[in-house]
Amino acid sequence: MPFKNLISAQHAGKPVGIYSICSAHPFVLEAAMLQAKADSTHLLIESTSNQVNQFGGYTGMVPSQFVNYVREIAERVQFEAEKIVLGGDHLGPHVWQELPAEEAMRHARDMIQAYVQAGFRKIHLDTSMPCADDTSPLDEEIVARRAAELCSAAEEAVPSREPATAPVYVIGTEVPVPGGAQEELAQLEPTSTEAAEKTIEVTQRAFAKRQLESTWKRVIAVVVQPGVEFSDTEVVDYIPGNARGLTRLIENYRGLVYEAHSTDYQSENALRALVRDHFAILKVGPGLTFAFREAVYSLARIENELSATRPSIEESGLRSVLDAAMLEEPKHWQKHYPGNSAQQAFSRAFSYSDRSRYYWPQPKVRKALEQLQRNLEASPLPLSLLSQFMPRQYERVRSGAIASTPRALILDKIMEVTGTYSRACGSYSSSS
Repeated sequence: MPFKNLISAQHAGKPVGIYSICSAHPFVLEAAMLQAKADSTHLLIESTSNQVNQFGGYTGMVPSQFVNYVREIAERVQFEAEKIVLGGDHLGPHVWQELPAEEAMRHARDMIQAYVQAGFRKIHLDTSMPCADDTSPLDEEIVARRAAELCSAAEEAVPSREPATAPVYVIGTEVPVPGGAQEELAQLEPTSTEAAEKTIEVTQRAFAKRQLESTWKRVIAVVVQPGVEFSDTEVVDYIPGNARGLTRLIENYRGLVYEAHSTDYQSENALRALVRDHFAILKVGPGLTFAFREAVYSLARIENELSATRPSIEESGLRSVLDAAMLEEPKHWQKHYPGNSAQQAFSRAFSYSDRSRYYWPQPKVRKALEQLQRNLEASPLPLSLLSQFMPRQYERVRSGAIASTPRALILDKIMEVTGTYSRACGSYSSSS
């Protein structure tokens, strides 16, 4: 795995990092693999506890099925499976918070063992959320004790005691919850140095109480709030000066770097600054499916224009089909999109939170996307329409860099995002 050399490079003053793809979307995973293939880098792909777990999660996949799913995509795009690092994000009782702590933690232990047995090699231990019989917020000693408990369960599940197969761990949690904030954002206060130091020290003591001292050496990162976040309508940009204390603190822990969550929509300069300031693992998820959605909506506009002159085209109606699916099953977006019906309709289509990402696998939506692609593959796309609705891809088609096909255009749009992360993470490669 690439983390040991990455951490050594960070503590030697080299501003290099690795980005983490937090998505199960097939187009996103394919684009990320193409990016890593072009860069000759490892690719870090992570699934969350509510996305993939022993009961299937919202993707319907248990950990071993997700591994096979990723490998099938890698085989199709001819990306080396050995360069894929799989991670489990927010592994803890989050999915079972409505249950008593003992029962929720039992499910969490089973889940984390399923992840490790399936071959996930980077495990984020997140036990910060209170369960049904807990007081809120949880005392940090309880959080640390539960994290150590899950780590112990994970270690029991390692198929071999050889160091090469043992997972690495990430501790700490983000503020606020995964997937973007649900409230209006002001400028965020980064985690205090005192709080970050306490998280490290308390968790290390909890590991020691479980005789996990040697395992602690495989704790590679701490999740803190660097002062970045996004919500339905806003993005809070990274301000390096505000995190200066955190930057200095982590330099005292030679085996650790920071992991930054919710970095979606940050500028390339901001991402570079995060990496320079030891936030060496950058998580991105909704920003990738947002780019996918932008590409598909643009292609739908092109389809609509072409239908006036090509009677053979039966429009896919993709936007309407997607919105109907979201209205039919509002549980994935309703709590995230406030306002009246018009404001909610706007958010369903254009929100930074991109809650539409939950609906692309639905059969009706998938069928509409397939029809859109067929309609636009039937004959060459007019360059003038491509210039109108996808100007960056138009330039790349004109230069011969990509083909003028729906699939190539979608992938290239997503790779605008992966390319930004690749450049921000520097020249760190799989051979480093």
